[in-house]
Amino acid sequence: MAAESLTIIDNRTGKKYDIPVEHGTINAMDLRQIKTSDGDFGMMSYDPAFTNTASCKSKITFIDGDKGILNYRGYPIEQLAEKSTFLETAYLILYGELPTGEQMDEFVFQITHHTMIHENIKKFMDGFHHDAHPMGILAGTVGALSTFYPDAKNIMDPASRQTQIIRLIAKMPTLAAYAYRHSRGLPYTYPDNSLSFSGNFLNMLFRMTEPAYYPHPVLEKAMDVLFILHADHEQNCSANAMRSVGSSHVNPFSAVAAAIAALYGPLHGGANEAVLRMLKEIGSKDKVADHIKKVKAGEGRLMGFGHRIYKNYDPRAKVIRGLAEEVFEVTGKNPLLDIAVELERIALQDEYFMKRKLYPNVDFYTGLIYEAMKFPVDMFPVLFAIPRTAGWVAQWEEMLLDREQKIARPRQIYLGSPRREYIPMDNRPSSPPVKH
Repeated sequence: MAAESLTIIDNRTGKKYDIPVEHGTINAMDLRQIKTSDGDFGMMSYDPAFTNTASCKSKITFIDGDKGILNYRGYPIEQLAEKSTFLETAYLILYGELPTGEQMDEFVFQITHHTMIHENIKKFMDGFHHDAHPMGILAGTVGALSTFYPDAKNIMDPASRQTQIIRLIAKMPTLAAYAYRHSRGLPYTYPDNSLSFSGNFLNMLFRMTEPAYYPHPVLEKAMDVLFILHADHEQNCSANAMRSVGSSHVNPFSAVAAAIAALYGPLHGGANEAVLRMLKEIGSKDKVADHIKKVKAGEGRLMGFGHRIYKNYDPRAKVIRGLAEEVFEVTGKNPLLDIAVELERIALQDEYFMKRKLYPNVDFYTGLIYEAMKFPVDMFPVLFAIPRTAGWVAQWEEMLLDREQKIARPRQIYLGSPRREYIPMDNRPSSPPVKH
């Protein structure tokens, strides 16, 4: 018996099995040997939503939810938010190491000079209704880009793959800004190569009649930090969608469109909107205590607190808390901030929330910052998608190069009818059976 193994005794048959343990996990296929008869398919594990199943081996992002740790390629998120830029962090996520000065200059040049999109994409966007949700526009246009770049299908060609990665990261802010401008009935603003990645995004969003647009440096920096914090987050819903769809060897534009669609859902990309809605419903600082009581009585939820992974203070939330103060010095304080601060103060001292390990997450303050920077609520998930593209394509390429990966095809537990014979319509019961 190997020391690194798990012994399983099947009480149905009395047989004993030694299952190897590697990296704290067992290989699910090793369970298939556990059978009650020769005709038995073999044991499977049942894990809805992958709550305790590792679908891949990755070197990109490490999370320890119990300790509140988030690292990109080993570097703490707090250090990257303080010292790095989004494009440097994107380089790190993609290639595994921080770049040299020469590597960084080349990467920035490549990203900067791929921000333009084909003029026909603007015509494509014009086909959306004026009140179309920007995320719907973004998903559609990213998917459409695959028809403009037929070479994107050459996913096993390293050079082609790198070109598509650069294109996606570079063009996502342009598409996002155009989606915003379209929803507001404003003319599209072309990229400005003299600006930083984040500064150029703000330029494409908010430039009006000025000959040149220069964003406020504090807001430009805040945007960049927010991009860093959202660049990747391990195997979340949209990353899983990127890997799953990408496993069919479709082009990366189509896989990113699928990831955007996953992010579109309110359980993934819309949480900060829910926080804003909650704060507005509370209305004033003196009503926070009453809201806390209702939550503890099961009459509501404390939005922006707790996380599927983090059972400690979300490390991104700590960074954003300080960032919010800097932004509000420029924009003026969001009137909802006092409510948020009071809510956080009471909740962090309340045994009910402490016992359940409900701490502020990344969404608690981001909505306040976005609103202060004049972003409409429907743009919030779009702001999430821009930086997460770097994480998505890194996850996608890692999946492609992993020899253990195959096309995603989970099993199921079939609970339907056993085999039965077809009944001609005239012989069927007058009332169909109730479906369960």
